[in-house]
Amino acid sequence: MTNRTPAIHDHLASLADTTRSRILLLLDRQELTVSELCGIMQLPQSTVSRHLKALADGGWVASRAEGTSNLYAMTRDELHASARRLWLLVREQIGPTPAATQDQRRLQAALTDRRTKSQEFFSSSAGQWDRLRDELFGDRFHLAGLAAFASSDWTVGDLGCGTGQVSAAVAPFVSHVIAVDESAAMLQAAKKRLHGFDNVDLRRGELEALPIDDQRLNAATLMLVLHHVPEPPRALADVARVLKPGGRLLVVDMLPHDRDSYRQQMGHVWLGFSEDHINRILGESGFGDVRVVPLSPDPKAKGPGLFVATAQKVAGNGN
Repeated sequence: MTNRTPAIHDHLASLADTTRSRILLLLDRQELTVSELCGIMQLPQSTVSRHLKALADGGWVASRAEGTSNLYAMTRDELHASARRLWLLVREQIGPTPAATQDQRRLQAALTDRRTKSQEFFSSSAGQWDRLRDELFGDRFHLAGLAAFASSDWTVGDLGCGTGQVSAAVAPFVSHVIAVDESAAMLQAAKKRLHGFDNVDLRRGELEALPIDDQRLNAATLMLVLHHVPEPPRALADVARVLKPGGRLLVVDMLPHDRDSYRQQMGHVWLGFSEDHINRILGESGFGDVRVVPLSPDPKAKGPGLFVATAQKVAGNGN
């Protein structure tokens, strides 16, 4: 035999106090700070803190730091099955009591206050929000975040990768990136940028003869590359070859423009592409479901307007 007290007795002791049960009823629904609990329950901080410590010692609540505050929540998933069953019974009895009902009303008021503070900030800062956000987080964080739409098991081709900006944005979210460029100097710069990634494979090669096996990629990108390619249909046909059936292609390039100096200054072969032109060459190269959308111009940008085209490799395409 053993003198150890059964766990159920400890659980009963934790829940026997009405204040602790009220705290758990609140934390079962919402993560709250000590000050919020004090306001909701109309109790001094010393009382709330003492009961929170008892609940934490019993494994009923856990806290996490956020700035200078601690947020508390009930540890439902970590509780033993017997403790969860006991809590359901106590919650059923405590929930309808007048004190608990008042707590729930004040909880809603506290949550409304949170929302009001946020709304007040945006109401007063709307005219300066873009500048403030850029100062805090930069002006491209949302573009990097959009890469998370890619599936985590994908292999993505960054074709005409240049210095590796796209690869660096996509690599954290996918299984593998194959980055291809014809320029050894560009690949060297990309190697420096991507040295921290172990899932990026840098390869030298031409877009018209990609150093990638057939049907290897789930998706591919051509970012400001196509206007450098002497034969876009031939390059796009090879992109179709390395994509799996149904694989996605994302093209960003320039709309038609008249800046002929770009041919001499930057080696441009094409002075942009019209929507009809892109639709035609993608269709001829084995792609369907083509969509072309002009991008909103950046006020700071000095170059021609851009478009984004998306397309899908046609299932059954022999490429």
